[in-house]
Amino acid sequence: MTLQPHPPTPGTPTPPDLFTWEFATDPYPAYAWLREHAPVHRTRLPSGVEAWLVTRYADAKQTLADNRLSKNPAHHDEPAHAKGKTGIPGERKAELMTHLLNIDPPDHTRLRRLVSKAFTPRRVAEFAPRVQELTDQLIDRFAAEGSADLIHEFAFPLPIYAICDLLGVPREDQDDFRDWAGMMIRHQGGPRGGVARSVKKMRGYLADLIHRKREALPATPDPGEDLISGLIRASDHGEHLTENEAAAMAFILLFAGFETTVNLIGNGTYALLTHPEQRTRLQSSLNAGDTALLETGVEELLRYDGPVELATWRFATEPLTIGGQDIAAGDPVLVVLAAADRDPERFADPDVLDLGRRDNQHLGYGHGIHYCLGAPLARLEGQTALATLLTRLPDLQLAVDPAELRWRGGLIMRGLRTLPVEFTPLG
Repeated sequence: MTLQPHPPTPGTPTPPDLFTWEFATDPYPAYAWLREHAPVHRTRLPSGVEAWLVTRYADAKQTLADNRLSKNPAHHDEPAHAKGKTGIPGERKAELMTHLLNIDPPDHTRLRRLVSKAFTPRRVAEFAPRVQELTDQLIDRFAAEGSADLIHEFAFPLPIYAICDLLGVPREDQDDFRDWAGMMIRHQGGPRGGVARSVKKMRGYLADLIHRKREALPATPDPGEDLISGLIRASDHGEHLTENEAAAMAFILLFAGFETTVNLIGNGTYALLTHPEQRTRLQSSLNAGDTALLETGVEELLRYDGPVELATWRFATEPLTIGGQDIAAGDPVLVVLAAADRDPERFADPDVLDLGRRDNQHLGYGHGIHYCLGAPLARLEGQTALATLLTRLPDLQLAVDPAELRWRGGLIMRGLRTLPVEFTPLG
């Protein structure tokens, strides 16, 4: 059943249908309507929860940095039918709530500081050879076939294996993580039970892994110590990181760190294949050994059709006003990043894909203290994946009509279910 938006005020135009399959395929016309007519719009979500959608760039940026909006679901003035429907399914029962997407300062500041050193430009640069190795290995698996589903065979496994390496998940266990992550993606927009079961399995595994790593932790850290070992070491040296916090941190880095990159690679490849002049422009640049267009190009792909459609949940801790609209204490607020990043008040020709766009302060990875911690790693993976695909498979093209493609029906993320492609097989 499609749930209609909140009834408009008498005399105002009727809002477009939101959260239908048609909307999922191309939400941008509906977002353009909301920016113009109802920039801060109260609607009923498919889960039954009512929330405010913020769609203009200026309002979105302000909202993302407003400390009166809490990330803690405890501030949600939720009716009984909405209980537990505003986060990741299963995280509450699995005791995985104390992660960066659900907490505020000072706890947020403390936990973010513990993991931020794993995502510094230097650490990410050191990880670049491994990302390239993974990228080439995955392409090698299908290169001789002449066709592939780039989501399941490439965009999905690449960030899973990369984040597992960063966390310190042993190689022999990484396929289990791939299976659990796949369950999370496949069940989004469907029954919550499938996601919750995967979350529970992941929680059990992480608790055991943390215990095993603590038992074997050397007295002094190695230069390239994995992230879970670093969290344990911090916990054991007075940072007061509980086992639940350590497990929740590892969980959210995996959960947030893989799906955003899956969608960056999938959406980005699809955008390039459907904009041949921009794709040719990028290939020519790469063939000339120039990476400048690749760097600006990934930022433009993040803006044009980014992996995160709506920023994660926020809850008003007191009455406030956003874009002239009064918000009550306890109300959920969702910033629509996809709408803000196509706001013509901020971006010239916002519906045009221009890989060389310079003035591009997009909100694809958020803004403020909750700006995506893993953005440097995601950028590295996105740049490496796209450059390697276009270089090794230069005649890559869609194997189906774009109208046949289906987008996953979730609330926060935006990504394709499949991306069938064909190319000249590599011998």
